[in-house]
Amino acid sequence: MNQLEVYLFVALVMFCLGLLGVLQHRSLIAMLISVELMLNAASINFMAFNRFLTPEPAVGQIVTLFIIGTAAAEAAVGLSIILAVFRRYQSIDVEKARELKG
Repeated sequence: MNQLEVYLFVALVMFCLGLLGVLQHRSLIAMLISVELMLNAASINFMAFNRFLTPEPAVGQIVTLFIIGTAAAEAAVGLSIILAVFRRYQSIDVEKARELKG
């Protein structure tokens, strides 16, 4: 259970589920959650490579903290966009947001 391949497989499954969620859902909230799942998969990859392959333990942790900060900023911006779309169209369906094009 303590092998690199196990962590990479878990990250791969999480990334694929996130990608599937982005491609299949029409709700903006579900798409935002799916993107968060993909970012968490990337964090698991960085931590696994940090644990098993690099001699310096702080590099992977710093990159993971950067990913967490980026994910928090992405969630804040994404939620504000979703609120703006909901106020205008009374729905968070992606199909209705296509009208936002100039």
